[in-house]
Amino acid sequence: MLTEDGKHLYVSYHEYDSLIEKLALQIYRSGWEFDTILCLARGGMRPGDILSRIFNKPLAIMSTSSYRAEAGTIQGHLDLAKYITTPQGEVSGRVLLVDDLADTGHTLAAVVKMLRESYPPITELRTAVIWTKGISTFRAEYSVEDLPTNPWIHQPFENYDNTRPSDLESKWSI
Repeated sequence: MLTEDGKHLYVSYHEYDSLIEKLALQIYRSGWEFDTILCLARGGMRPGDILSRIFNKPLAIMSTSSYRAEAGTIQGHLDLAKYITTPQGEVSGRVLLVDDLADTGHTLAAVVKMLRESYPPITELRTAVIWTKGISTFRAEYSVEDLPTNPWIHQPFENYDNTRPSDLESKWSI
């Protein structure tokens, strides 16, 4: 649900799963066939996992990080992992790169550039995201929702960002 001022988008688990299913349909209807899904951790892990199951393709993972300040609300220096984790040797062939959103577009642009320059076994690379913000300089080949007002997206699992084991201890103590 987008707030009236357009500054916040609150997404339920049901809406989140529905958006990933719409993304899967968009990819399927394009007719493009790929060999591997490469998701960007953390945001792309959930959509990557679901797409991997729907398309029955192996899932590779690459860690990236830029949102660390102010409880993950301020974008800082971009860190890209040196290695990709994959169950099948190395990422190669036609690869679908998945993240949750194109916010500024800097992360996706940097990852695409790095993959094209440093991973010659990748013969074709396309990108997929759930959301693309209006300020994004990057446009994925597949995107479900354009967000021209650039809202902060409150994803359903973010309540765990501030949950600690001691909180669970208090919650589940009998």
